[in-house]
Amino acid sequence: MLHDPILPATCRRHDQTRRIPMMKTLLVISPHPEIAETIRVALGSTEYRVIHRVNSEDAEPFIVHSLAQACIVDVELTGVQGIWMIERLRKHNAKCPFIVYTGEKQSEWEEEAYLRGVNHVLTKPVRPRVLETVLHRIFAVPSVASSSPPFAPRTEAVSDLSSAATVSPGTAQTISVLKNFSSILSHSLDSDALLRQFLIQLREIVSINRAVIFLRPAEGVFGNAASPEESRRLRAACSIGVPQGLLDQCALSLESGLGAQLQRLGRILRRNSDEARSSADTQREFELLGGQVAVPIMDRESLIGVAVFDGRITGEALVNAELELIYHLLEHLALAIRNIWLHGQLAANNDMMTGVLRELSSACVVVGNDLKILHANKMSRKYFGSSRSGGEMEFSDLPEVIAAKVYQVLRTGAAVTPFRYEPEGANPGVIYGVSAIPFQQQNGRPASALLTVEDLTQSEQMKRLELEATNLRLIKSMADRLAHEVGNAMVPLSTHQQLLAEKYRDAEFRASLDAALADGVKRVTRLINQMRFLARDSITTQEHFAVSPLIEEAFQEARKYQPAKAAQLKYDNGGAPAFVTGDRAALKYALTEVLINALQANPTEPKVGVRLDAEGNGSSPGGLQIEVQDNGGGFTAEAMQKASAPFFTTRNVGLGLGLTVCRKIIETHHGKLEIVAPKTGHSGIVRISLPLDSVQKN
Repeated sequence: MLHDPILPATCRRHDQTRRIPMMKTLLVISPHPEIAETIRVALGSTEYRVIHRVNSEDAEPFIVHSLAQACIVDVELTGVQGIWMIERLRKHNAKCPFIVYTGEKQSEWEEEAYLRGVNHVLTKPVRPRVLETVLHRIFAVPSVASSSPPFAPRTEAVSDLSSAATVSPGTAQTISVLKNFSSILSHSLDSDALLRQFLIQLREIVSINRAVIFLRPAEGVFGNAASPEESRRLRAACSIGVPQGLLDQCALSLESGLGAQLQRLGRILRRNSDEARSSADTQREFELLGGQVAVPIMDRESLIGVAVFDGRITGEALVNAELELIYHLLEHLALAIRNIWLHGQLAANNDMMTGVLRELSSACVVVGNDLKILHANKMSRKYFGSSRSGGEMEFSDLPEVIAAKVYQVLRTGAAVTPFRYEPEGANPGVIYGVSAIPFQQQNGRPASALLTVEDLTQSEQMKRLELEATNLRLIKSMADRLAHEVGNAMVPLSTHQQLLAEKYRDAEFRASLDAALADGVKRVTRLINQMRFLARDSITTQEHFAVSPLIEEAFQEARKYQPAKAAQLKYDNGGAPAFVTGDRAALKYALTEVLINALQANPTEPKVGVRLDAEGNGSSPGGLQIEVQDNGGGFTAEAMQKASAPFFTTRNVGLGLGLTVCRKIIETHHGKLEIVAPKTGHSGIVRISLPLDSVQKN
């Protein structure tokens, strides 16, 4: 029998590496699956692995994490869209070689592609010999063997490889399989499929006989979080060689047994170790699962699971080097599972937000900085429709006015002031409330803009109807009060008119008639003046006059409406005469109404105090303040709030417009009317303030 000569370990390693070349991963981005299949058939499966993705979004993870050695992009070089996609992909990994396949191309866009970092631009269809030549040139590297001795004497390497050779006769094949471990991590976002593929590949690597992976519950979404007791338990997620019925009844715990020991130790635990023998629960779980070793599944921060393994299918136990390798692979697997859980949470959040936006009564549209519609809910399609049979919205579907505002937000990064939009033509009377704000800021510029459009038609109609109803109620109240007040003024006149012919020669009757006529004219004149001043919105005349005579005249006018003989006026001008500029007649009428109100506060013995402060204080420094104080019972809390409101009165006569008219006149002069709570006693105080620009001192 012939035997192979015994070679040094470095020679055996060099020979095995030469016979088993490392496979290279090619990422094909194409909307047409047949392109990827053609490339896969043309290159074969011994040297290249071909991964196909339909669009650039799905391909980005492979480029970002350098999972592909080269990228083949199927794109037409006839516009800026293809260049834009290439530039975005190149930003994620500038070292990855790029090959572009195009059906038709223009010279200027082909030059742009090369300027953006593309290595080669090829024309479809795929020609196998050309593609192989291009790939060989891209991956060509200087031979290490030609520049260095084939057998470098390195004692440490020899000893390491020798020990590794004694571990397993299939070490070279094992290393080749492990190099493809990244394909498991990019398999899918399904944790069950990921674990299943991992165990299958682990069986190929070390011929494992039996294996079970236990995991903690995934983090809950929207109130579906596990209870505290359940979060401390580990359930079987995937297995090989273990009956499913057994796993359904078996669960590990972080409180005792394997789960507790691995969480405490954080390292691999063998069944025959001292730690395992010291725990009856650990031994019982090992025996139940038929396992010989337990490996913690760590995500570099915490324990998320436990893997229990038996020996090989030949009955041999797993050696330390293999267990160390499995431990590190499980660590990467744990990170992938954690990412899957996070992806599930993000997907659930996205589904919830998409559902919320879809069902909103307002239109919500997200526009990217390339003017592509990233999201449009049902109401946006209802409001603006679509010019295509597919129903997908495009930026051109937005009205020109709204589209211009969105474009402004994307270019400036500043929100626009909400505005009203009334479409012309098809929908007369429709009113929209529109707002556009920057969304998803990146590098100081908005990556997109959020457009919200609310149909205000019904609310505007309701406001208009409410305003009309308010005006009607106001007219009704005014009509009722006017009818009541005019009627009261007309009753004595009507009575005297009926007796006029019979008692005209009676002196007493004529005196009574004269008084009735004077009182009626006075009341009607006051009503006319109130209506006239309420109708004014500006100052009709500008005069410069002293305030003191104006107060005296207003007090005498007020006494006509409250003829109490004991009425007294106490006037304090503050030590210096004050002059104002404005409509003298209007200000006199305003002061008259305030003084009438003060006289009516105590009809039997009215005393009114008026104080001027020409220097001012408080909120109106340098202005003029006129305080009118009565000696009545004072304002109630309700009266202080509503005294200047239209038609509010505490008496059975009058319209209740006195202080309303006064406030209107004062505000027309840019002043303010206030009902002041008294500091002492029970009197009422009304304060009139005029601003500095309408006050002049003598």
